[in-house]
Amino acid sequence: MYPIAPEAVSLLAEVLPRLGRITLFITLGVFAANVAVAFGLIRYVAGISGYLTRPANLPDEAGTAIFTTAASTTAGYATLAEYRESGFLDDRATLVAVVMNTFFGFVQHVFTYYAPVLIPILGFHTGVLYVSFRAGIALAITLVGVVLGAALLSERNVNRAALDDVSVEGPDGDERSARKRVRAAAERSWRTLRRIVPRLAIIYTLVVALVTYVNVESATDFAAPVTEQIGLPGAAVPVIAVYSLDTTAGAVTIAPLLDDVFTPRTAVATLLLGGIVSFTVSTFKRSIPFQYGIWGAEFGTKVIVVNTVMKVVFISLSLALLLIPSW
Repeated sequence: MYPIAPEAVSLLAEVLPRLGRITLFITLGVFAANVAVAFGLIRYVAGISGYLTRPANLPDEAGTAIFTTAASTTAGYATLAEYRESGFLDDRATLVAVVMNTFFGFVQHVFTYYAPVLIPILGFHTGVLYVSFRAGIALAITLVGVVLGAALLSERNVNRAALDDVSVEGPDGDERSARKRVRAAAERSWRTLRRIVPRLAIIYTLVVALVTYVNVESATDFAAPVTEQIGLPGAAVPVIAVYSLDTTAGAVTIAPLLDDVFTPRTAVATLLLGGIVSFTVSTFKRSIPFQYGIWGAEFGTKVIVVNTVMKVVFISLSLALLLIPSW
């Protein structure tokens, strides 16, 4: 028997129980999330949108778009695009509505990604702390949108005469039976798990092997002068690099390093910093095709710039809060 066999057995003995536990929680979480979506739970959460649009000097109809965003980002943006193209909302009012959309777009991801996938990977403490900061960032941006609307918008930014030309409706009622909804949720869950779990197994095994056989802190000493300036371990650099390319892979990369190399606070700060770095990748990979497709190049660029600036500012403020030494 080759000497490597006992080490491989030891590695698998460490990886498989963790991987099995994470996979179980992800499976249950993804299925529960898809059932909640199928039965309209997200729409109930989104019902508070009307309380925000009125103080922002936006018409109640804009609340429909925000309401829709919680169920479908594409549908929400498409509704706003229709309002803008018809002349019902001018560019300024539309940008304010886009900013206010932020939290409601986040709500969708809580049900479909953060709760069922990310929290099981990061563990309850770190996962909830990370999601709480992301929620706070999204809510802060939405509230800034309300303030901007109150300060910058008036009746001049809304042309109610154009409303007759708008043929956008809210989400259609789901007439499927409960059994069909559950079946659809199960099918959607299977597609998600088929995509996530193999990648999770490969990356998790590689990271655990790396942590087991390589001194991660020593290997990342070259980055220490930079990371120490902001209160993060040198191991934050490879995590940020991976996270900037793939959010789930970044979470899987940092998970085995929790408690030993990262505290929950520094782990959340590292992932948030990875989020800032990832904007460069995500802008070209997702934002430009999506926003240009919805708005066209000129206004789509404005939406991308506004969204990116808002997120960078509030993530930076969150990082400052997380990295206060006395926290």
